[in-house]
Amino acid sequence: MNNIYINKKYIPLDKSWIIRMGILDIVNEYDDIQKFLATQEHLSDDLIALKRTAEMWKSNQTIDVGESGTLYRLLKFASWKLNLNKTFIIRGTLADRAICDNPDIIHLSQTELLKLDNGTSQWASARALLGDSERLPNPPFKLQVTYDAIDHWKIERFRGNVWLPRYDKTILAQAETYTQLLSGKKAEFIPEQAEDFCFAYTFGYINAEEGEKRWPALHSHESDRIIEIQNMLKYAQESKDITSRDHRVVQAIAMWGKINNKKVNILYPDAVNKSWPQFWDFLHIKK
Repeated sequence: MNNIYINKKYIPLDKSWIIRMGILDIVNEYDDIQKFLATQEHLSDDLIALKRTAEMWKSNQTIDVGESGTLYRLLKFASWKLNLNKTFIIRGTLADRAICDNPDIIHLSQTELLKLDNGTSQWASARALLGDSERLPNPPFKLQVTYDAIDHWKIERFRGNVWLPRYDKTILAQAETYTQLLSGKKAEFIPEQAEDFCFAYTFGYINAEEGEKRWPALHSHESDRIIEIQNMLKYAQESKDITSRDHRVVQAIAMWGKINNKKVNILYPDAVNKSWPQFWDFLHIKK
């Protein structure tokens, strides 16, 4: 299976990139994000939340960010920074996550913001998106995505153009590795960021200790992913129901089941819609 075939049919938009384009549009009063999202099929739940948010931002309505921690932190920071006093609705697993609620953090540097909420880069990204020109050396993966997004957005605006979307390269790399393993081939896979952890752990490319050392924020995603993926992989091996509601965990365990010709009963299959709405179609590709 070639990259173009996977990319065009089964790989979702890069939600991290699109959300950053959306935040830049929203705070700079462009409506291109609404126009773009209105034309797209197979939007992930987080991008549906972005679409809804972009439409509501200029009103006095409560902002429904769904289950997106990224969207919640970026917009909450924007609300504090711009003195907008917005209120937010959060849903699903996001309601159970410990998230800083102190507006004074707008005065912190990016380095200081990286210490909050188990080391997530989202607060630092928010500061950069709201105009901070600092660029940290060797930033976390997602903070580098933010820097790249800002540079791209500014260049295209200077040229009189609209920003360009991206496909999700993280999911593409996992999909390509999966198809190789499914075909019985030896596959190399290098986990580059926290969103690779569940897949990489499930297929033996990383252990829990290394994952925790590299990405401590794994403890505060939709689940404590360090613990959740270990438990769910054990459940799958023992033919127990997969009870996780975490999209990355569900995706990794479902792929494990296909590769190992083992029936896996996933209780919350719709969890994948948060990041990969085409996932089940992709999973049923024949070898």
